[in-house]
Amino acid sequence: MDKKQHYISGLRAGAPVILGFVPVGIAYAIMAQQAGLGILETILMSITVFAGASQIMAVGMYAQGASLFAIILATFILNLRHLIMSTCVINRIKQSSLAMKLLLAFGVTDESFAIFSMQVDKQATAWFFLGLVTITYAAWVAGAIIGTIVTQFLPAIVTASLGIALYALFLGLLMPGVKRNLRLGILVILTAAINLILSKIIPSSWALIVSALLGAGIGVFFVELEDTQEQEEERHE
Repeated sequence: MDKKQHYISGLRAGAPVILGFVPVGIAYAIMAQQAGLGILETILMSITVFAGASQIMAVGMYAQGASLFAIILATFILNLRHLIMSTCVINRIKQSSLAMKLLLAFGVTDESFAIFSMQVDKQATAWFFLGLVTITYAAWVAGAIIGTIVTQFLPAIVTASLGIALYALFLGLLMPGVKRNLRLGILVILTAAINLILSKIIPSSWALIVSALLGAGIGVFFVELEDTQEQEEERHE
């Protein structure tokens, strides 16, 4: 397959993600405007950040009056997983240019990483991933744009109810891993309990940061990693 064919294959592989990205993008935009961001600021955040969970968490913290430093630190911690995912993607496209690697690293999301990881080696090319990123990025930005428009027409009770999107998004990220690993599920509950206790003592934004760090620290020793060799064999089948 040539570059064009790989790119088109990436577009096709990412098409189903539109069904998830657009609605969440709309929910994010509505929450952002409820938090006080303007239309341009809301859209620019999606264009420059491209991280749904982090964006929703950031506007939620902003609405609660969290400091800029607390918001940046919390989103940095939440996005640390992208360091690992980007490294895995770059490792499979070693022959690509530095510019291409940097571009694709920006486009790594949980969904694009999952799709790319399931591809056989001959299909896992930079151009395939570029096609994947193109359609997921476009869907996310489109969702934000649509959200800024529908906010003007939806009843207040409907827009207010979309705040549940934050919790739904995080549950979506957690459930696949929790179903395969009981210890991970216990860790999630423990981290939530720590956050609940700390929020009674310190500001909720800092309680979130501290509980996330403590949960991650405990997870290093408590949660067993899956058999990576078995995963690698499954991917090549």
